[in-house]
Amino acid sequence: MNTDIENLFKDKVIGHPAGLFVLFFTEMWERFSFYGMRILLVLFLTAPLIGDNPGWEWPREHALALIGTYASLLYLTPIVGGWVADKITGYKWAVIIGCFIMMLGHASMVFETQFTLYLGLALLVIGTGFFKPNVTSMISEMYKGKESKKDGAYTIFYMGVNAGAFFGMMLCGYLAENIGWSWGFGLAGIFMFLGMLQFWLAKDLFGQIGEKPSKVYEVELPQNINEVSPTEHNPTEEKLNPFTGVDKVLIVLSALGGVLYLFNDPMSKVGNVNMLDFSIGGLDGSNVTILTALVLFLYLIITRISRYSKIIRDKIIAVSIFGIFTVFFFAAFEQSLGSMTIFARDYTDRVLVGSSAMIFKIVDLILTVGPLAIITWVLYLLFKKTYSKIPYSNIVLSLAFVALWGIVIWKVNREFSKDATEVGASWFGILNSFFIITLAPLFSKWWESKYNPSAAMKYGLGLILLGLGFGVLVMGTMGIEQGAQTASVSMFFLIFAYVFHTMGELCISPVGLSYLSKLVPGRMIGFMFGIWYLAIAIGQKAAGTMGGMIDKISEEHGLSTFFLIFTLVPIAVGLVSIVLNPILKRLMHNVK
Repeated sequence: MNTDIENLFKDKVIGHPAGLFVLFFTEMWERFSFYGMRILLVLFLTAPLIGDNPGWEWPREHALALIGTYASLLYLTPIVGGWVADKITGYKWAVIIGCFIMMLGHASMVFETQFTLYLGLALLVIGTGFFKPNVTSMISEMYKGKESKKDGAYTIFYMGVNAGAFFGMMLCGYLAENIGWSWGFGLAGIFMFLGMLQFWLAKDLFGQIGEKPSKVYEVELPQNINEVSPTEHNPTEEKLNPFTGVDKVLIVLSALGGVLYLFNDPMSKVGNVNMLDFSIGGLDGSNVTILTALVLFLYLIITRISRYSKIIRDKIIAVSIFGIFTVFFFAAFEQSLGSMTIFARDYTDRVLVGSSAMIFKIVDLILTVGPLAIITWVLYLLFKKTYSKIPYSNIVLSLAFVALWGIVIWKVNREFSKDATEVGASWFGILNSFFIITLAPLFSKWWESKYNPSAAMKYGLGLILLGLGFGVLVMGTMGIEQGAQTASVSMFFLIFAYVFHTMGELCISPVGLSYLSKLVPGRMIGFMFGIWYLAIAIGQKAAGTMGGMIDKISEEHGLSTFFLIFTLVPIAVGLVSIVLNPILKRLMHNVK
C-alpha cells in the first residue's frame, strides 16, 4: 500500500498526485449531473401543463415536499454505501457502481413519466449512497502518511465539487428552460456516463488504493478519519463501547421508522398507498412512527454516550449540539433549490433589454468561459503527466471537455444573437458555487489567522449571515401584494441574498465535519458521521416541508412574511450558539 501511495506522488499536478485530479474530475461530473438535474426538478414539476415548455403543474407544496424527501434520503444512503464499500466492494468499485446506477437514474428521467421520474430519483438516491462517501475515502487513503498535504488536497477537491455544480446548473438549466426538460435531464446523464468511464479506465493508476482492505491492513492502518493507530487509543476509555446487539436493533428500528415516514408523506406523492394507516391517541400513523423512531434513536445516543469517560462524553455532547444547529442551518439554506428557485422564476424581473442585456451577456460570458478555461488547463497538466499510464481515460475526459466547450460556445453565440435576453431561473443557482470559489480563499485565511473564531462563534456567525440573506429578500418583497403568484422584483435582491448565504455556508459546512473528526473517538467515528448525515437529512426534509408553505403563508400574510420567518429563526439560533460559546468551549476541552 505504501508503495502505491509513493507511486501516485511521483506524478504530480500542481503539487499533488495525478490520482487526486482523476478523482477531482470524477466528482466534477457527478456534481454536474446531480445539481444539473436537481435545479430542474422543482421548475419542471411546477411548470404549467400548457405552454412552449410544459411541465406537470404540481402544486408548489407537493413539489417541494418531494424534493425534501429526495434530498433527505440522499444523506441517509451514504451510511449504507460506506459500510458496503468497507466490507464487500472496496472504495474503488463502489464509486464505479454508484456512477453506473446514477447514470441509469438520469436516463430514466428523460422519459418524463411518473413511473420513470420516481424510478430515476430512487436510482439516484441508491447511486449517491455508493458514490458519495467512497470518493472522499479514497483521498483519505491516498494521503496516509502525508497528512500535512491533506487540507490542500481537500481544498482542490472541493473546487471540483463546485465547478461541477456551477456548470451543471448553468448548462442543464439552460437546455431545459430553452429547449426542453428532457434535454436538461439527458445532458446530466451523458456527463455522468463520461465521468464513470474516465474513472473506470483510470482505476489501475491507484494500485491497491481503494480496494477492500485486508485484515493485516485494517490492523496496521485503521480506516477512520482520525488516522490514529490502535496502540494510541486509551483502552480504559473505549473498552466498554462495542456495539451491542441492542444497539444494532435500535439502529435498524429507528432507521426503518424514518424511511417509512419519508415514503408515506402524502405531499411528496411517492405513492397513493398509506403504509401507516392507523392512529394512536389522536396521532396518525406517520407521526406515531417518526416519534417512536426518534425516541428509540435518542435512547440509543444516550446509552452510547454514557459508556464513555466524562471528557469524551462532553465532546460528543458538543458535537450533538452542533448537529442541532446544523438542522436549522440546512432547513433554511436549502431553500436555494426550492422556494428561492420558485422566487427566481415567478417573482423576479429576469427580462433585460438594451445595455442591461449586453452587460449581462458579457458577465455571463466571463463567468462561463473563465472557470472552464482554468479547469481545461488543469486537464492539460493531467494529460501531460498521465497520458502514457491512462491514455484511454484521458481521451474520454478530453472528449467530455470538447463536448462541454461545444455547448458553452453554442449557448454564448445563441444569447449574443438576441436583442433582449431572459435570465433563466436556474441561472441563479450557479451563484452559490461562484461565490464559494471566490470567497473560500478569504475565509480560509481568516481561519488560519490569530483571529480564528471558536466553533460556536463560527456557527453563530454562519446562521446570522444566512438570516441576513433572507432579510434582503424580505426588503425586496415588501411591495408584493398578499396572494400574488407573480411579481417583478429586481434580481439584485436575489444576488445579494446568495452572497450572504454563501458566507454563512463557508462558516459552517466546511468546518462541521472537521470538528466532528477532532472531537469524536475513533471507535465511534462512523456512528457519529451517520448521525451528522442524519442531521443534514432532517434539515433537508424540513427545508422541503417549510418551503412548501410558500403559497399558504403568502396568501395569508404576504411573501415578505414567508422570508421573514427564515430571517428571524436562523438569526435567533445563531445568537443562541454565540451565547453558548463558553459552555461549548468547556465541553470541547480545548479542542480548536
